[in-house]
Amino acid sequence: MAKSFYHFNPKTLTYEKVKISFKHLFKRVVWVFASGVAFALVFVWIGFYFVDSPKVKLLERENNELKTEVEYLDGRIDLMSEVLADIEDRDDNIYRSVFETDPVPREERYPLIAEDTRFDSLSRSDANKLLKSANKKADQLMVRLAAQSRSLDTLARLAGSKADMLAAIPAIRPLKNMYTITSGFGKRYHPVLKTLRNHTGVDIAAPKGTPIYATADGIVSRENPGSGYGTCVLINHGYSYQTLYAHMSKAAVRPGQKVKRGQLVGYVGSTGMSSGSHLHYEVLKNGQHVNPIYYFFIDITPEEYNSLLESSKKINQALS
Repeated sequence: MAKSFYHFNPKTLTYEKVKISFKHLFKRVVWVFASGVAFALVFVWIGFYFVDSPKVKLLERENNELKTEVEYLDGRIDLMSEVLADIEDRDDNIYRSVFETDPVPREERYPLIAEDTRFDSLSRSDANKLLKSANKKADQLMVRLAAQSRSLDTLARLAGSKADMLAAIPAIRPLKNMYTITSGFGKRYHPVLKTLRNHTGVDIAAPKGTPIYATADGIVSRENPGSGYGTCVLINHGYSYQTLYAHMSKAAVRPGQKVKRGQLVGYVGSTGMSSGSHLHYEVLKNGQHVNPIYYFFIDITPEEYNSLLESSKKINQALS
């Protein structure tokens, strides 16, 4: 049985039956529904913004842990980069100087790395920025490590041939008991032309027939340096070194012959454009004449070297 609703009429002092229309009933239902929806929305909003769910709390904790790990990784990459920089510095300034090789080009060690866009779609959070930075540093570190690995491979090969290279460097005096330089390297007066010209070696006065010795291991060249040198021997030592022994009275070796440091190669004379018995000795590095005085360091005392150095500085007339 349907319930009836009454209301008190103060005018008649009686209860009168309320007649509820469909329209009025519909409005009340709509109002109750709207109030419920509004309350639910307010509840959801409060819960979303002010009350963290277990899942949100888990995600926040994981995000904080991730940020800590990325910061730790970034710090380790910085430390490895510092260690690698020290190895690169020693490679360029110590190891390669020992083997007389050029440093690794900077553009090979520090190439331009393209901008990484893998994380551009992610939010600009601190963790994301750290991740992008760490990723870029890791790419650069890998390139530098690859370049350094190649450099160390090169040095390993050089170390394997170090003994051969040392034997190829002119390092002794071409004449025994040689204590003075008659005419040094640089501008000197030509004995025949009487003009100040570039003297490409050193002249060492000695009696005719004085033995001349190879200053490093090598192979006697078949190349003819020129008639002005008279009887001469040119030795290719490898590793970009050559030595020339000129104006000899007689050669003791033949073209193509292998020679050892200290081996007899000829005898002092005065052949070619020469004004007296002497040895004209030259050292070439990469095809360029260098001062031979700087290559006397094995069979000599400091006092003897200073004597040779002082005598080589005099600007006088060369013997050839």
